[in-house]
Amino acid sequence: MGGYIVRRLLSLIPVLFVVAIVVFSIIHVTPGDPAAILLGEEASKADIDELRSKLGLDRPIYEQFGIWLLGLLSGNLGESIFLDKPVTEAFFERLAPTLSLAIIAQVIGVFLALFLGITAVKRRGTIVDQSVMGFSMLGISIPSFLLGSLLVMFFSVKLRWLPVAGYQPLTEGLWQHIKYLLLPGIVLGIIQAALITRMTRSSILDVMSGNFIKTAKAKGVKEKTIVYTHALRVAFIPILTVIGESFGGLVTGAAVIETLFNIPGVGQLIVNSISRRDYSVIQGSVLLVTVAYVFVNLIVDLLYGLVDPRVRLSKK
Repeated sequence: MGGYIVRRLLSLIPVLFVVAIVVFSIIHVTPGDPAAILLGEEASKADIDELRSKLGLDRPIYEQFGIWLLGLLSGNLGESIFLDKPVTEAFFERLAPTLSLAIIAQVIGVFLALFLGITAVKRRGTIVDQSVMGFSMLGISIPSFLLGSLLVMFFSVKLRWLPVAGYQPLTEGLWQHIKYLLLPGIVLGIIQAALITRMTRSSILDVMSGNFIKTAKAKGVKEKTIVYTHALRVAFIPILTVIGESFGGLVTGAAVIETLFNIPGVGQLIVNSISRRDYSVIQGSVLLVTVAYVFVNLIVDLLYGLVDPRVRLSKK
């Protein structure tokens, strides 16, 4: 298993290199001068040229890329123009809110999806099954900002149960921390649950047609035992894959919800940096997010062996 992990980590190098080229290219071909934005509309051309020279933006693109790449090799992702601090420091300051939000949303999403998926299997072909599939379709289709706005209107404005927006760190108390993240977590959890529910239902239904399930039924094993003990375990690998990918998506793609609920997370950092043309933060954050996404998928691969003994990582 150790060799497998090393190979997966080494495979990350070309992925990051390609991501670095793509991100650097896209950012530098988009319109907008960070020096002009930083100095404001009243800045003279001489001042803008002086700042561009100071930031190295007047050099050829390939030279800027080479300097940035050499910095990456030494662990230096650059300095933020606007925040006046290293990119790694700015990123990890914003990581805690994003991780907390992703974990809360994933817990809500997984429990809701497993409950609905198994319920749909047990009530296959009934109005309950159709209702679950309708919920799943609605969850996939509805935009996150619309669902978030509707829940804010109901739970925060009408019932006053939860805060409209904002964030409290864990140092302010566990309940205060969860209370501010619960509503955005529910929004993301419902959307994640919609996808996982469909996978749970289809995977368990595939397994339920297997010979070992027919044998269990012939022996008089209860349906509850068949579904929860035999079918769910065999069907859990594709479900686990979707859970892993959705969690990676939560860490990397919660920008809309973070902006809507004013959560100072990584997504909000990237969005603000794009509007400011803060190149170093955009490039460094996207690379770190890519590492996080691949790392989450590596953990999912390792969990395959725990869920299903037939999967042997040492043979890969």
